Amino acid sequence: MGQKINPLGFRLGTTQNHHSFWFAQPKNYSEGLQEDKKIRNCIKNYIQKNRKKGSNRKIEADSSSEVITHIEIQKEIDTIHVIIHIGFPNLLKKKGAIEELEKDLQKEVNSVNLRLNIAIEKVKEPYRQPNILAEYIAFQLKNRVSFRKAMKKAIELTKKADIKGVKIKIAGRLAGKEIARAECIKKGRLPLQTIRAKIDYCCYPIRTIYGVLGVKIWIFVEEE
Repeated sequence: MGQKINPLGFRLGTTQNHHSFWFAQPKNYSEGLQEDKKIRNCIKNYIQKNRKKGSNRKIEADSSSEVITHIEIQKEIDTIHVIIHIGFPNLLKKKGAIEELEKDLQKEVNSVNLRLNIAIEKVKEPYRQPNILAEYIAFQLKNRVSFRKAMKKAIELTKKADIKGVKIKIAGRLAGKEIARAECIKKGRLPLQTIRAKIDYCCYPIRTIYGVLGVKIWIFVEEE
């Protein structure tokens, strides 16, 4: 029986970097970890809340818009640097958006002495990121598009990016069938056992009227 492992954790320290950079004593480590989780959840909730306000959008352009690929947190003695890596930062470029987000984070973190510094970085190739593809598939499935059509369209979007392979797997009550099953589609190479191969991965739940579907996406970017 194959032993499955998260591709990101498997490559941590080689082709995959950490998303949090700080030091803490062992007794304070759990507090710092919970603080990181609060910051990430607060940013994601802010994005989702403001996306719902502008719901009249095109499927192609904005279904995967404002999707956060990852959030980097760097902590110093009196400053917390938060770098948000996002696909299409239209929402956060609006006037007063960063200031409003900083106020929400200050309430969440509850530290008056700490200074927050938020920076936005646009991802160079959005369709190279598995989170953006997963959000695109979720948007299609919620609009009653066939799951096979959504998967094939997501594979086509990866042609815009310079990648060597991609695999998409959807599991659950597909097309509303009574018995849950898993469907998979693959294109190109995907050397999961090679540590020097840079592979991006994400697991994304989709809530539909039939139940929760799970989407897993692996993208083989390059080999170092």
